[in-house]
Amino acid sequence: MAYESNFITMIGNLTDDPDLRFTQSGVPVCNFRIASSRRFTDKAGQQQEETVFMTVNLWRDMAENVAESLHKGDRAIVIGRIKVRSYENKEGQTVWVTEIEADEVAPSLRWARVSVSKTSGSGTGGGGGGGWDSAPPPSDDDVPF
Repeated sequence: MAYESNFITMIGNLTDDPDLRFTQSGVPVCNFRIASSRRFTDKAGQQQEETVFMTVNLWRDMAENVAESLHKGDRAIVIGRIKVRSYENKEGQTVWVTEIEADEVAPSLRWARVSVSKTSGSGTGGGGGGGWDSAPPPSDDDVPF
C-alpha cells in the first residue's frame, strides 16, 4: 500500500446545522462548515486571532449519522482528505474551493458529554462513508452541490 500523505485533522465548531441531501441515485451526502480559531502573539506583541473555515463533506451512513447527531455550535473533530474542486458560478466565473472529504467525524469531549448509540447496520450501504474499505464517493456528476 502506498503512503498516503493527504490527510488533515481539524478541530472546531460547526457554523451551521449539517445539511443532509441525497444524490439523484439516492446516496446520502451531508456537508457542514467548521471553524477553527487560533490565538497568537504577533511580532509587535499584540494578541491576534486567526479563524479558518472549511466545508466538510460526508457520504452514506456517516452522512446520516452526523446530520442526526451534530448541530450548530457543537465542537467536532474531523479527519479526512483535502479535496480541491472547481465549478462555474451563475456569472460564468470559475470558482475554486478547498474542502475536506471526511473519513471520520466525532464530537469533541473536551467540554461536552455524549451518549453513543450504535446504528442497526448499514441502511444505505457503503460502510463508513469514505474510510479505507468503503466505496468512493459518487462521481462529480451525481453531487447535489
